[in-house]
Amino acid sequence: MTMANRLADDLDNILARTEPLWRDLRGQRVLITGATGFFGCWLLESFAWANRRLNLGAQAVALSRHPATLAQKAPHLVNDPAIALHAADVRHGDFPTGTFSHVIHAATETTATPNAETRLGMFDTIVEGTRRALQFSIASSAARFLFVSSGAVYGTQPLHLAHVGESYSGGPDPLDYASVYGEGKRAAELLCSLAATPRFEPKIARCFAFVGPYMRLDVHFAVGNFIADGMRGGPIHVKGDGSPFRSYLYASDLMVWLWTILFRGQSCRAYNVGSEDALNIAVLAGEVAAAMPQKVNFSIAAAPTPGAPVHRYVPSTARAREELGLRAEVSLREAIHRTQLWFSEQGLTSNVPAVRGAHV
Repeated sequence: MTMANRLADDLDNILARTEPLWRDLRGQRVLITGATGFFGCWLLESFAWANRRLNLGAQAVALSRHPATLAQKAPHLVNDPAIALHAADVRHGDFPTGTFSHVIHAATETTATPNAETRLGMFDTIVEGTRRALQFSIASSAARFLFVSSGAVYGTQPLHLAHVGESYSGGPDPLDYASVYGEGKRAAELLCSLAATPRFEPKIARCFAFVGPYMRLDVHFAVGNFIADGMRGGPIHVKGDGSPFRSYLYASDLMVWLWTILFRGQSCRAYNVGSEDALNIAVLAGEVAAAMPQKVNFSIAAAPTPGAPVHRYVPSTARAREELGLRAEVSLREAIHRTQLWFSEQGLTSNVPAVRGAHV
């Protein structure tokens, strides 16, 4: 059984919720950068599924620095005749030849705690990569461009905002090197605005936190770390006090949102992408433990400091809901269950090292 067959229910759900949109891709060619990451794999899976089911006759070019990684993750995608792999670094590599109707720019660096050696590389990948992707898109006659941005553009969420909306005008501290990711995304969004014309429409998806098959379990993101801990039999370790608030959108919902924004979103208009159902990291650990097929314990390293401000990273999705009719369908418990089941069937956690340091 291929990975696509294991994801069949999710892919059917994505197609059922987006079917009228795909006519825009009939007989067309789409470029997807960052094609071997979590977003990229799901974009290719959902494209291939719709392309076959609807007989679109479309083609996708998957650009990645290391396209061979896709053969390890999803060989069925590599063998799909509608998908071509293209090896390149978006900062300085050659883009594919020919014309494209749509471009999805998802290439980025997402290391949670970049060190001195990787900060500039992260910034350049985001900013220079976006500049070159925009230039390529215009030169190749693409009409629609989706930039996968981030909720990090808002900086630290104010204490009085339970959910941060697109109209919030704050931002990261430009003198804090930890802001490199958020500042890079802000600059890249500006480049999208500068490139826009009546014939070229950049769309902006400000993405928050997600869970699902193909996600990495070995970086500093709490839900992936907790799933890996739980699949090893536990205990699930909360490295800090468990007080930060997050929310998580499942991968199939994410795909419905991204394809809808690409096809129907307004040019140069940002849309938050994520769940509004907030919970703190301590509660998340309990949710992951409860979703495991066997009993799993969890521990919290420290007690919250009384009166200390609580960090939140939770979007308002009113704009996406009201303007594009988007919603989250998969509950967090079900999302965690589907994710651990997929990894368990793949046997992909046995060699994943435990992550040390703070969870994000």
